[in-house]
Amino acid sequence: MLSLSWSPSYCATEGPRADRQQCASGRPYSFVAHGLWPQYERGYPQDCAISDRYVPRALVSSMRDIMPSTGLIVHEWRKHGSCTGLSQSDYFSTLRRAYEAVSIPASFRNITASRDIDPMLVEKAFIEANPGLATGGIAVTCEGGYLQDVRICMTKDLQFRNCGEVDADACRRRSVTMPPVR
Repeated sequence: MLSLSWSPSYCATEGPRADRQQCASGRPYSFVAHGLWPQYERGYPQDCAISDRYVPRALVSSMRDIMPSTGLIVHEWRKHGSCTGLSQSDYFSTLRRAYEAVSIPASFRNITASRDIDPMLVEKAFIEANPGLATGGIAVTCEGGYLQDVRICMTKDLQFRNCGEVDADACRRRSVTMPPVR
């Protein structure tokens, strides 16, 4: 499952605890790659035993355009990438290809003012922008009244697929806030 986080929501909910690389960099982040998570049909593995917990600086630098924080990159490798059976290089390369396989709807690329929106409209916009993506393969999550993530199920060869479990975590609110890109 590819998780795309709405960066301005993360910055708003975390406030002074937010990662400075992501929230105080002056770079206008919108949807960023939160991670690529291996999934079972029910549940998911996490924190698998690995020998290479350190992510080399060059690999971190190569991901900063879509994952704006060293802490996020290292965390995602340790928690999720470690369970994929892929090397670090292959995991992050696959994550980048998954990110690039998804078209971010134009209406979410440069939000300059806070907006309240129905999470189902966000889901619908992603489905319309991504042929082959069905309602059973995407979920929008929220936290504290903010849009949090768009989660998209994919096969190992990065084709869209349905996965019932992702919908169980979908936001049930009628409206969430999307803070502006800053």
